[in-house]
Amino acid sequence: MNKIARFAWAVLAYNLGVIAWGAYVRATGSGAGCGAHWPLCNGEVIPRAPDAEMLVEFSHRLTSGLALMAVVALAIWVMRACRPGHPARMGAAWALVFMLMEAALGAGLVLFQLVADNESIARALFMAAHLANTFVLIGWLALTAHWLSGGAAVCVRGGSVPLGWLAAGGAGLILAGVSGAIAALGDTLYPGRSIAAGLADLSPTGQLLIRLRLLHPAITIAVGSALVIAVIRVAAQAAPPARKLAAAVGLLTVIQLGAGFVNVLLLAPVWMQMVHLLLADLVWISFVLFAATMLEGERLVAVEQG
Repeated sequence: MNKIARFAWAVLAYNLGVIAWGAYVRATGSGAGCGAHWPLCNGEVIPRAPDAEMLVEFSHRLTSGLALMAVVALAIWVMRACRPGHPARMGAAWALVFMLMEAALGAGLVLFQLVADNESIARALFMAAHLANTFVLIGWLALTAHWLSGGAAVCVRGGSVPLGWLAAGGAGLILAGVSGAIAALGDTLYPGRSIAAGLADLSPTGQLLIRLRLLHPAITIAVGSALVIAVIRVAAQAAPPARKLAAAVGLLTVIQLGAGFVNVLLLAPVWMQMVHLLLADLVWISFVLFAATMLEGERLVAVEQG
């Protein structure tokens, strides 16, 4: 594997770490640690007397800023190293676009004070948009790394691959992720005392975010089960690389469903929420790479230089 491909995979891995840390910020209620200031922290470049919440939020901003710079560096390197028409150029460009959108959504959460104990529908919608954008971002980063590692460009014309199955699988995963973001927000604002108490809170007169939590397991079980069946059917006559990725999608989906069950039993502790989100990201990445492999056209030379 060449240097630029290794860098692309490293950028993807680093972003997964930043995303997991963002879940910690949300789950601990530290999103307001720097007040309603962005990009400054309580009006300062470097806070002089930070408390615990401020340190958590400030560290997230630092790591997010490094993630942005890493994606910018990747985009510049790809544009210089890959010839025009190489798919990695498109992947890196779109990754940069969605990274900028990711930063804008994060800034919006702070500037509109949709953090800490805010329980508005606006915050839930922002969280849903943030999660969907995150999925698209890491999808493009994964595709960029895949193409830099020798993967072929996607070709959707004249093939026998059932595009409907792949499109439905991708849409289902995003829907499951969005419902998970809303459920996690409900867990943060209204931590469960017990499973029985949580079920009692689902009454029609209860808080909307609490009642919406029930949708996430239902959606996830339906999407996960359908996804495992679909990838097995689609990959039945596929080449070995696609079959390996199909197995990865299936295995990670089963592990994720199990992790979700454990998350409910343990009443969504912070560490389990982070693991659950990381597994969701891995399922999404494996599915994106599986779909790209199924839709491959002719392979291209990865880079011209570097």
